[in-house]
Parts: sequence; C-alpha cells; structure tokens
Amino acid sequence: MSLLLNNPEALQKARLEIDACVKEKRLLEENDLPKLPYLNGIINETLRLCSAAPLLLPHESHEDCVVGGYDIPRGTILLVNARAIHRDPNVWVEPTKFMPERFLDGREEGGMALPFGMGRRKCPGEGLAMRVIGLALGTMIQCFEWKWVGGGEVDMREGSAVTLPKVVPLEAMCRPRERMKEVLVRL
Repeated sequence: MSLLLNNPEALQKARLEIDACVKEKRLLEENDLPKLPYLNGIINETLRLCSAAPLLLPHESHEDCVVGGYDIPRGTILLVNARAIHRDPNVWVEPTKFMPERFLDGREEGGMALPFGMGRRKCPGEGLAMRVIGLALGTMIQCFEWKWVGGGEVDMREGSAVTLPKVVPLEAMCRPRERMKEVLVRL
C-alpha cells in the first residue's frame, strides 16, 4: 500500500482495472485474479522492491566449483541475495523505481524476479501467497479510497531485521467507496 500511495496513478489504474472486471456489486473473487494483469504487476513489483525475505534459503555446494570467478569449496553454505538481484541496474531498467508495467505482456525483465526463491527450494506456498495477496490488496483497492496521513511521500526506508521492516510504519486513512457501500454493509 505504501508504494501505491506514493504512486497514485498506479492505484487509480488498478482500481479502474478491478472495476472493469468486477462489474456487478460484489467483492473481488479468486477467479477474477487472472483477469487483472495490472494488479498482478503491482504485486510482483512490490515483491521485487520490498521482498519479505531479502536473502533466500541457504544452499550447500555439493562439489568444488567456481561461481563468478570465486572458488567455492564443497560443503560451503551459499545464500542468494535476492534484494541485490532485484535492484541490480544491469538487470533492471531504473531498478529503484516502482514500475508494475515490468511484469505485463511477458516482458523479459519481469522474468528476472525471484521473491519466492528458485529451483527445488522455491517456496511451495508461492501460489497460495499470490492468491491471498491478490485478494487482500485487490479488495482494499476495490472497496476503499486511500490517503496517506503524512505530507509528501510515504517513507520507504527499511529497518534492520530478517524481513526488513519499514523504519516508519505506514499510517493511512481509508473510507468506503460510494459504489461499494451496499456490498460492505452486507458483510
């Protein structure tokens, strides 16, 4: 939500996409998610910029090898720094800029993201996580108008911990959208 409040045009574009897909007076449903490419782009771009786990699960080298010119002895524990990969200017155009469009229309750049890991140790919960995030964020966008309570942009600085929490927690105000009040009252 922080990135969307800093990029209101992306928030509005997602809202328009959701409204066009969910025409009836109902909440977003799981079967709507594949029809919302821009919302999915927002989720993927957010996971790229604000990874829940900046270091992927440890791997162990099973034999001596050379990686990037470095000798890696057998038995070495290796960590993949996903955060560094996700912000590498050799991989991403304007790597620190929020651009959900990177993940639209099968663009090659979007295929370089690995917020859930890779290979055999890839997170088995990726599919579930993407559906839950899609439903939660999509419903928040569909049902409410959002506003940041501070002035300027939301502070996106990261703190220090395993999951990189934000230094300044987000404080935002929401109010029900007029077109969704009937639906919300029925919940």
